[in-house]
Amino acid sequence: MGKPARPRNLSESQARAVGRNIRVSPRKLNLVGQSIRGKSAESALSTLTFTSKRIANDVKKVLQSAIANAENNHDLDVDDLIVTEASVGKNLTMKRFRARARGRSASIEKPFSQITIVVEEKRTLEVTKKKLEKSSSKPSIKKSEPKKVARTKVPSEKTASADVAGQAKDKKTDTKEPSAKKAPAKKASAKKAPAKKASAKKAPAKKASAKKAPAKKGPSKKSVANKASAKSASAGKSAPTKSRGGRKKSQKGKEAG
Repeated sequence: MGKPARPRNLSESQARAVGRNIRVSPRKLNLVGQSIRGKSAESALSTLTFTSKRIANDVKKVLQSAIANAENNHDLDVDDLIVTEASVGKNLTMKRFRARARGRSASIEKPFSQITIVVEEKRTLEVTKKKLEKSSSKPSIKKSEPKKVARTKVPSEKTASADVAGQAKDKKTDTKEPSAKKAPAKKASAKKAPAKKASAKKAPAKKASAKKAPAKKGPSKKSVANKASAKSASAGKSAPTKSRGGRKKSQKGKEAG
C-alpha cells in the first residue's frame, strides 16, 4: 500500500517548483533569486536569459516548471503570474582534497544548493487584498458603537459617587470645626511658658555672690604665707649664730691644747 497523499500547503491560486542539487553555493544562488522576486513571470524569464551568471540557466528551468504547473495542474492564467517567492537553501556538500607541501593535504568543499519558486495569479492577489481591507475595517466600526454607550453611562455613576463623597466631606468638616477652634486656646497656655524662663534667669545672680567668696579667702592665705616666711627667716638667722659660737669655742679649745 502506498502512503496517503500529502495535504497541499499552498492556496488554489499558487503553483510551485523545486530545483535540487544545483551545483553552486547558496550565497551565489541567492543573488540570482533576488533578481526575480516580485516580478512577473514574463519579465523574470527575460532577466534570467540575459544575465551573465552561470547558474541562471538552471534557475530558468525551475521557473518554467513552476509556470507549467500553474497552467496545467491548477488552470491559472500564465499572463497574470507573479513570482511571489524564491527561497534558497543548502543541499549536500562534496568533500575533496588536494596535495600540499611536505606530504600534507588540504580539504576542498564543493557545496550544492536548492531553490524553491512559487508563482501566483495577480488577480487573486488583488481580490485577497480587498477582502483583508474590508475585514479589517468592519471590526473597527462595531467596536466604536459600544464605546459610545459606555461613555453615556459612566458620567451618571460618577456624579452619584461624587455627590456621596461631597456629603461625606461636609459631615467630616462639621465634626472637625469645634476641635479646630479649641486648638488656639491650648497654644495660648503654651505661650506663658517663657515667663518661667525669666525667673530662671535670676539664678546667675546667686552665682555671682558665690564667686565673691574666694576673694575673701585670698588675704587670709597671703597672711599665713607671710607668717610662715617670717618664722622661717627668724629660724634661719638664729641657726648661724649658734654654729658660729660653737665654732669659736672649738677653735679656743684647740689653742689651749
